[in-house]
Amino acid sequence: MLIDILKETGALLEGHFLLSSGKHSNRYVQCAKLLQYPDKAEEAIKPIAEKVKEIDFDIVVGPAMGGIVVGYELGGQTGKPSIFTERVDGKMTLRRGFQIEKGQKILIAEDVVTTGKSSFETVEVINSLGGEVVGIACLVDRSTGDIGLPLYSGVKLEIETYDEENCPLCKANIPYEKPGSRNMKK
Repeated sequence: MLIDILKETGALLEGHFLLSSGKHSNRYVQCAKLLQYPDKAEEAIKPIAEKVKEIDFDIVVGPAMGGIVVGYELGGQTGKPSIFTERVDGKMTLRRGFQIEKGQKILIAEDVVTTGKSSFETVEVINSLGGEVVGIACLVDRSTGDIGLPLYSGVKLEIETYDEENCPLCKANIPYEKPGSRNMKK
């Protein structure tokens, strides 16, 4: 079970965290701690690969950073190529000679989906190239509602988030960490 792998690898963190969305939380999922172990990554992604095996798609696209390893492993388990998008000067783009042809069906791969910001930046890139996004596959679904695309996750976690002005951890003067990979204005 994925929650056990997250705990075993130290990927499920407790404390006070400033999320890339600007919200605060008392828990954080650092999937990189899990993904550093290829055998654990394979095991964690296997149920997701099972969920998407009946979906018609041509390519897996993982937004950098979190989606690269997930996309690679998911591509391997489904027999599909895996490429990634990355930010250049703050804008998500497709580089390194990767191509998406008009009409190709794309499955986006992520480590954690909370607001879907990175995924939707990737959707814009895919749409601009004429590709069609068929869904998002992720290790952890932290979203709080319908994000507008089919979501195939390994585990759904309910983790509370707070606006800074209503954060009980801030009120208790507990310093926060900024564990994400996205540059934030703060």
